[in-house]
Amino acid sequence: MEHHPAAARLTEAASAAAQHEGAGYLLRVVLIVMVVGCVLTGWFLLRGYKRDDD
Repeated sequence: MEHHPAAARLTEAASAAAQHEGAGYLLRVVLIVMVVGCVLTGWFLLRGYKRDDD
């Protein structure tokens, strides 16, 4: 199995999304990825503030 760098896979995914329905579809994919990334980042940062005051 060939090794593909992450940048190459990202470029392939973006070009496939752009060919599907144009810029609208690509923008939708980018926005969904941004929202999911923000949620995961917030969860990761906020879980450090959890205290066990038993």
